[in-house]
Amino acid sequence: MARTKFAAAAAAATLIALLAGCTSAPPSSPSGNSTEPIRIGGTLALSGPLAPTGAIHKVAGEQFVEWLNENGGLLGRQVEWVLLDDESNPQTSAAAYTRLISQENVDLLIGPYGTANITAAMDIAERNEMVFPHHSATLTYAYDYKWHFPLFASGRNSSSTMPTTIFDAYEELGSDAPKTVAFVVNENPASGFIAKGHEEEKGAIDIAKDRGLDVVLELDFPQGNTDWAPIAQRIKDADPDLLWVGALGGDSPALLTALSQVGWEPRHQFHLFPAPGLLLSAGDLVEGATTMTMFEPHEPFMSNTGADIMVDRYVSAAKDAGLAYTAPEIQAALSWASWQTIVAGVEGCECLDQKGIGEYLLGNEIETVLGGIDFDPTQNNYYGDLAYLKQVQDGEFYVVYPSKVATDGRAIR
Repeated sequence: MARTKFAAAAAAATLIALLAGCTSAPPSSPSGNSTEPIRIGGTLALSGPLAPTGAIHKVAGEQFVEWLNENGGLLGRQVEWVLLDDESNPQTSAAAYTRLISQENVDLLIGPYGTANITAAMDIAERNEMVFPHHSATLTYAYDYKWHFPLFASGRNSSSTMPTTIFDAYEELGSDAPKTVAFVVNENPASGFIAKGHEEEKGAIDIAKDRGLDVVLELDFPQGNTDWAPIAQRIKDADPDLLWVGALGGDSPALLTALSQVGWEPRHQFHLFPAPGLLLSAGDLVEGATTMTMFEPHEPFMSNTGADIMVDRYVSAAKDAGLAYTAPEIQAALSWASWQTIVAGVEGCECLDQKGIGEYLLGNEIETVLGGIDFDPTQNNYYGDLAYLKQVQDGEFYVVYPSKVATDGRAIR
């Protein structure tokens, strides 16, 4: 309250002085006596193995900031995104967030891409008690920082809820449903958690076994792997009905090419977090592949707040940036929703105060392109599970499960 009264008094004093023509001070803004841009700092994987997906978040973030500034900015001030390259490396991400706070003097933070990088950056945000919205972190059980705001709407127990959705979808195939499954998993914490869970929650491998599937292969590979031939041979030898690839970025097309070279073709295949354009680049090899989504540019998703703006701006910008896949889907939507969240917090409290923003976000439903989001402290601020399944059919992605969000006329096959 004292801060509000001070700001109001200062604004009034400045206005009186301007009218009297006895000062050259700039006009005040609702957030204080400044016309300087509000600086929002963050990193992305602009290089390294996560760069294909980082490029999607870069385009989405740039378009959001541009749209925001075209519409008056934030609290009457323009917004500047101070973006650094974390090189897909958690240590680099942590160092960059320290620099953003201590040297770049940013007013606000927004998270990087990738679970490991987000985890490292969140630690820096917590030490400095700064609000931290982020796109895609999946170690849901591990994050107890009061002011982290996850937009990866998977619920706190995503290692069990997401696989359940996937296996439920394949059961729709009836007698053609997979009976054996092979897990080939990137060692990144995100893909490892979904496959293996943790001490309090099962992961996909145990859930598959509980459902009566025969797990014929469990194999990890390092992030940035380039030697796919031995892995392809192990998969061929196991000959699963369903190939589960705990993929990130460009893992999937590289593995599918190696499988083709050893003469084996998946009957059913699921890819966890691939870069969509790279996945489709595999052509006929990826036909029938499934992956997760939380947004696609059709109803019912297009009725969510800001979806029409995001789709309109992202498509042309992604094309100009040379991205292989220009339709906004899960990654672009997560990024856009993160920006919507930090803006909602600032506008809601009419301040740049970290506590004020954090408390507003915890106390109000935030409207995003993913729908209305409630950050639930009893669930480590995670919302419910909004993960759905899409499939490559006839060379394009279509949402196929559940039916309430599926593309018209499409179902898993």
